[in-house]
Amino acid sequence: MANNANTLEALGLQLKTFIAEKEADATPIWLVGSLEDGTLDQLSEGQRAWVESQNWQPAAGATLVLPGENGAIGGVLLGTGGEGWEKDKPFLPGGLPGSLPSGDYAFASDLPDPELASLAWLAGCYRFTRYKADQTKPARLKLPEGADPDKVTALAQATYFGRDLINTPANDLGPAELETAVRDLGHTFGASVKVTEGRDLLADNFPMIHAVGRASDRPPRLIDLTWGKPDAPKLTIVGKGICFDTGGLNMKPGSGMLLMKKDMGGAAAALATAFLVMQADLPVRLRVLIPAADNNISGNAFRPGDVLQSRSGKTVEIGNTDAEGRLVLADALALADEEEPDYLITFATLTGAARSALGPDLPPLYSDDDDFAQALLEAGTKTGDPVWRMPFWNPYDEWLKSSIADVNHISQGPFAGSITAALFLRRFVEKAKRFAHFDIYGWVPRPTPGRPQGGEPHGARALFAFLQKTFGKAEG
Repeated sequence: MANNANTLEALGLQLKTFIAEKEADATPIWLVGSLEDGTLDQLSEGQRAWVESQNWQPAAGATLVLPGENGAIGGVLLGTGGEGWEKDKPFLPGGLPGSLPSGDYAFASDLPDPELASLAWLAGCYRFTRYKADQTKPARLKLPEGADPDKVTALAQATYFGRDLINTPANDLGPAELETAVRDLGHTFGASVKVTEGRDLLADNFPMIHAVGRASDRPPRLIDLTWGKPDAPKLTIVGKGICFDTGGLNMKPGSGMLLMKKDMGGAAAALATAFLVMQADLPVRLRVLIPAADNNISGNAFRPGDVLQSRSGKTVEIGNTDAEGRLVLADALALADEEEPDYLITFATLTGAARSALGPDLPPLYSDDDDFAQALLEAGTKTGDPVWRMPFWNPYDEWLKSSIADVNHISQGPFAGSITAALFLRRFVEKAKRFAHFDIYGWVPRPTPGRPQGGEPHGARALFAFLQKTFGKAEG
């Protein structure tokens, strides 16, 4: 990304500043479920008196800094709210970096998952500082036993990479800059990148990507990254790369445009996953397809009621120009499907209906393969990146009928918008052995432990955890 110091290498160096040396004399952090669970017995008499004087209660996320000798910090208490926190709030330790003074810290309590606690800490250290000076000195964590530094750092680096892409405003992250980010990623790992841009999209039969992006003075493009041995199992990830969405001629209100820099969150999640796959050197043939465009307004913008030709040959009636994401994805999916991949996955900030159904933190997951879907659900839970399965409900496919084209790209009613969008995408997948679609939000509206307000590449760690278990070294 032009004029952006936060390259992958820079992000890796930044993360090292949040990790204390193994030999560091670190301040202990105790996790407290209740005042009667015995943890306070490990404190000095003076520290216990301090806890009592502060009337501190171990609610989930509550912290208390304990006094030590000569005015130094003697320790930290982190409330967990009792049993079950590791399931309901697995990123709870991620609230610590923002609430502690600079210094070195170490967990003094047993952790149910040392790697997830470490990742939560690093995720909570993230700040988007491209446009402002950051003078804060970080609180550093001495990684606990059982946490693989390389694995934890890679997961955090991918998360930072995705967050930075989403948080960058559209004036500095258009289709060309998104292409640069993909090329930089490809260069890091020796991947090849091919780009089809502007009117070449028509010549190469990507008419819907061209139609969505043609109204912008920043040409649309299809970015195509490939990596790995050609004869390895084929993994293809498609990420929606709408760099800004005005809604087109069905223009959004001003309030609806405020966060539309995040409409390329699907591309960010796809690229974060790709980073992890290549970093782990998984034995797959990886392909990442990013249809990148602005959905703008001008005299040549596509219109409601237009009928567009698609790459697959299906004709598509346009019900609303603000549902542009599924159009660019459809052309990319048709291309991906042609080579019959073993796994075909889409990430997209596709529908407000998904947020109405499951809120901003829990992306819907769609797949017709029960085993695949269940494995993705379990992987998301394990890595603190939860998803929730939603159905490809076949009866709703009738709602996409058009009287003048093969399909309308939206239904005409107010119901099941996320499901009908997923059904539309599925129409362009015929040969892939397994297909999954993540309808992500790509944003944290209210900060929670380990998840600062701003961009979030939802689903990336969940998918990677599945892929690592499937293709990588089995974990205990």
